[in-house]
Amino acid sequence: MTGHQPTPLPRLAATLRRLPPSCGPVRLIAVDGHAGSGKSTFARLLAEALGGAPVLRLDDIASHTELFDWTDRLLRRIVEPLSRGESARHETYDWTARRFGPDELTLPPSPVVIIEGVGAGRRALRPHLAALLWMDMPREEAWQRGRRRDGTVQSDFWDGWEPAELRHFTEDPSRPFAHLLVRQCPEGYEVLSGPDEAQAGTQIVTESEGPSAVR
Repeated sequence: MTGHQPTPLPRLAATLRRLPPSCGPVRLIAVDGHAGSGKSTFARLLAEALGGAPVLRLDDIASHTELFDWTDRLLRRIVEPLSRGESARHETYDWTARRFGPDELTLPPSPVVIIEGVGAGRRALRPHLAALLWMDMPREEAWQRGRRRDGTVQSDFWDGWEPAELRHFTEDPSRPFAHLLVRQCPEGYEVLSGPDEAQAGTQIVTESEGPSAVR
C-alpha cells in the first residue's frame, strides 16, 4: 500500500470478527502505542465499527504507583473470567483521587473485546490476543501531542511518565509483534501489515478500496 490511502474501519472490523477466538469465546484485540498516539480515539471508532464492542482502557487498571505493574491484576480480573465465558469486573482507578473505586467496569464476553493503552501488547498478554494493533507514531511526536492535550497541569506527571514508558518498551517492546500498524492520515486511518503478520486474513485490510475514509 502506498501513500496515505485510508482504510474503512468497517472493513477492518469485519476482518477482526473473522479471526479465531483467542480468550475463551472472545477475540481479544490490543491497541498499543506510545502515550499521545491516539489509541483511545482509534479504539472508540473501531468499537463503533464493531457494533459497540466493549473497550478496556488500561488507564482504568493502572495507577500512579503501578504505571506498568498491573499485569497480574489484569490477567486475574479480566482475562481469566473472559476465558471462561464470564463477564469481567474491576474497580476503576481515579487519577484525581489517586485510588480505586467506587466505579466498577464490566466487560461481557463479547465476540470482540478491545484493550487499549500503553502496554496492551506486552509479552504476558500476547498469548491471549487475537490481534495486536500498533498506533504507528514516533515516540517524541506522540509525547508532544500528549503534553499539549493534557496541558501544563500534567507536566510533572509527563516528566515521570516518559522515562517509565521508555523503560517499559525497552524491556518489553510491542511493535515488533504487531500484526497491523495503524497510521493517522488527514482523511482517517491507514492500516498496514505489521512486523508480525501472523494472523491469517489480516492482509485484506491493506488492500486499496479507493477514496473511502473513516472520520
